[in-house]
Amino acid sequence: MNKNPYTLVFGKEPAQYIHRAVQMNQILDSFLDEMPSQQIFVITGVRGAGKTVLMTEVSKKIASHMDWVVVELNPERDMLNSLAAKLSSDHTLAGIFQSAKINLSFFGFGVEIGGVPPITDIEMALTRMLMSLKKSGKKVLITVDEAVNTRNMRAFVSAFQILIRQDLPVFLLMTGLYENVHTLQNEKSLTFLYRAPKIELKPLNIGIIADNYQINFKIDREKALDMAKMTKGYAFAFQALGYFCWEQGVLSDAAVTDYKLYLEEYVYEKVWSELSANDKKICYGIAKTESGKISDIRSLLKLETNQFNPYRKRLIRKGLIQGDTYGYVSFALPLFESFVLENTYDK
Repeated sequence: MNKNPYTLVFGKEPAQYIHRAVQMNQILDSFLDEMPSQQIFVITGVRGAGKTVLMTEVSKKIASHMDWVVVELNPERDMLNSLAAKLSSDHTLAGIFQSAKINLSFFGFGVEIGGVPPITDIEMALTRMLMSLKKSGKKVLITVDEAVNTRNMRAFVSAFQILIRQDLPVFLLMTGLYENVHTLQNEKSLTFLYRAPKIELKPLNIGIIADNYQINFKIDREKALDMAKMTKGYAFAFQALGYFCWEQGVLSDAAVTDYKLYLEEYVYEKVWSELSANDKKICYGIAKTESGKISDIRSLLKLETNQFNPYRKRLIRKGLIQGDTYGYVSFALPLFESFVLENTYDK
């Protein structure tokens, strides 16, 4: 049997990957332009929507350009020191810094430069480093996966804002859940993040998913579409359903059961734990109302329009429900309705 082409590993670029060409080109066209219109993009979406995979794909494209350097930072660490350390560890860049007589020995990296006092402020060090890279025609892309509102993250974003104002060749690509990005940009000193373009990852195209399944499983179009519809375009579901159908047979009872359990255990339980009591109440109302009509849901939950709408909007932003049809809502994640009903009770 051939090796399973699908993966259950979060964040890893899979062998079977449906490219988000529009979103990727939006970032690349902006960053690679001679006069960049943006120096920061934030990729948001529900868990498993493909945020990390898209960021990785963009990073690889940019890293292939000789004048670019890509640095990935961990938001749990001191990000400013990590950035300086990673830049100075690159042999080519280290030579540029030495030629510019930038003494970084105070921070424990770089070499001592005779007659030049060491820089003791990390923001000043980064400014000097990036100025020297600009003179050498170099640009730096910083990537941060799963940005959260931590002290390290706030300090880094504040410093990044200053570097942009100084017209330095530094670019930032972050991923994050809607609520984490929202909390971060609400910090008084970080309101510039409101102006940063957000790329919200929507469901993948059902037809393209069906194309993939039809080719890999060598099945007819109708069966491939049945499989694709079971994923609702959710990127992780596309991988999970493909994986279990490859192992246990296309849409076999065992494959569908494992698919459902995997989504629940590795995604939905975490998503559910992060919802407020009122968020869960709205989800319960949606799951219990077959029509999907907002008026029916409000009637069931005994809520007025002004009570219901804020939660509707928030759940849409979180990527849990969709409201493209006026007056109706439905779950954006496959099999989430049954999960909600199994984890709530009649009021």
